[in-house]
Amino acid sequence: MTGARGGVATGLVLWLLSGGAPAMAQADDGFDPDRDTVTVGIGGALVPRYDGADSTRFVPGGVVRGKLSGFAFSTVGTTLYVDLVREPAGALDIQFGPVAGVNLNRTTRKLGDARVSALGKRSVAVELGGYAGIGKTGVVTSAYDTLSLSVSWQHDVAGAHGSFVVSPTLSYGTPLSRTTYVGLAAAANIVGGDYARYYFGVTPAGAAASGLPAYTPGGGVKDINAKLLIGQSLSGDLRRGWSLFALGGYARLLGDFKRSPLVSVAGDANQWVGAVGVGYTF
Repeated sequence: MTGARGGVATGLVLWLLSGGAPAMAQADDGFDPDRDTVTVGIGGALVPRYDGADSTRFVPGGVVRGKLSGFAFSTVGTTLYVDLVREPAGALDIQFGPVAGVNLNRTTRKLGDARVSALGKRSVAVELGGYAGIGKTGVVTSAYDTLSLSVSWQHDVAGAHGSFVVSPTLSYGTPLSRTTYVGLAAAANIVGGDYARYYFGVTPAGAAASGLPAYTPGGGVKDINAKLLIGQSLSGDLRRGWSLFALGGYARLLGDFKRSPLVSVAGDANQWVGAVGVGYTF
């Protein structure tokens, strides 16, 4: 699953904890792989101040993920995913369910560049939609590694950008031991024209106020991104107790988004993030 739409980096940040613990279910250790479980985490990261910025800010955050009565759920940044397909552990994982989130990109004037701030704050977008995917456990390195492919679709219903975001994601995770986990993911974000103009466009009035050139982008592939997650149990087992996580992520803005004055003049098409966090699994 992809991240929240409050900027490329914000979406990467709290994949940190939502990507959480591996499914290392072993029948001989008395651990029920189908049990109810909830992981609560907190973390912090340095992320770009806005989608396309060349300066960073510290972002604290919290996430919740788990499975109750066979239904999986997770928060990724400011977005909630719920999987309505119930399957026993170890089966082919078919994923399908609703997605709800908010986009906080440029909802403050503290953007690190006076020209971008002069364009004005953006309203909070409420993005609703759904996602579908498929995953398989026991693919490459062991009986417990997982490979999954998913795609989400969301549309703003609050009248902010009033457009859509489609996000395909390919992810792979594997436990190196009962205490150490590594995850990799690659994704893209595809957006509509109204989204592009709302966050990356500069109107003639905005150009006069900011000094940036007027610009009207079109929709398309906004970015591609990749991230690496490492988890380390503090309790001797990633499936329960305390764990530490660290994440590094990179995103590259493309096409009209890279050429936007908010990026090419005031910002940077290369977006980096680093994050650390701690979680507890019940």
